[in-house]
Amino acid sequence: MSKISLKSPEEMALMRESGRLLAKVFAYLDTQVKEGVTTMQINDWVERYIVDELKARPASKGQYGYQYSLNTSVNEVVCHGIPSDQKVLKSGDIVNVDITLEKGGFISDSSKMFCIGVVAPLAKKLVDKTYEAMWQGIKQVKPGATLGDVGSAIERFAKANGYSVVRDYCGHGIGREMHEEPEVLHYGTPGKGLTLKEGMTFTIEPMINQGKAKIKTKRDGWTVVTADKKLSAQWEHTIAVTADGFEVLTLREEETIPA
Repeated sequence: MSKISLKSPEEMALMRESGRLLAKVFAYLDTQVKEGVTTMQINDWVERYIVDELKARPASKGQYGYQYSLNTSVNEVVCHGIPSDQKVLKSGDIVNVDITLEKGGFISDSSKMFCIGVVAPLAKKLVDKTYEAMWQGIKQVKPGATLGDVGSAIERFAKANGYSVVRDYCGHGIGREMHEEPEVLHYGTPGKGLTLKEGMTFTIEPMINQGKAKIKTKRDGWTVVTADKKLSAQWEHTIAVTADGFEVLTLREEETIPA
């Protein structure tokens, strides 16, 4: 536990504000992401909104040498899709927009799927079930639970719906740094792994594939795609462990916590 940062009430308030602002970014994007726009336009809009409107910082820009403010992962792209002037969104696409934001010294991290135009029923089902899988994991979070409980709930739900869980990438602790301890796997065994304590903050961000879990990284060194070229979806929230359960720090206005 020595490496894991337990946030004080004052630090948690700053985390909460960072998360609130990030939720506003996605509300803004709801009016912008549509057929005919490029993924680079999305990047530029978001950077401008974070800096000019929210007086915050896009935390991904410059991290690990990455020069953009977000990732845009379309269709078979699992994660880390690079914004491009050449990538025009078309009807039928599904796209994950993954954004980080820093305000007051603390970082929030969240991603959302957008369905462009008329999306095939099987693609829409993948998007919806991935969202449900994320919540299956989130609802396990409370003091005394384990990360194995979280990962197991996600994996069990995904497999029950005929999907596979990407194992090469995971959620992570977050706070003053974008990536802190612990790693949050989206598979696991109930009762195993790190025991959760009040004050922990981390992301839950399952990547769920329509086909097999195997992935590969493209030559650009960033873009991760499904090896079988089938679709992939992802949703993400930043979560805090509270005295009696969890708080979703990046919850958006249109969202309600499932019963």
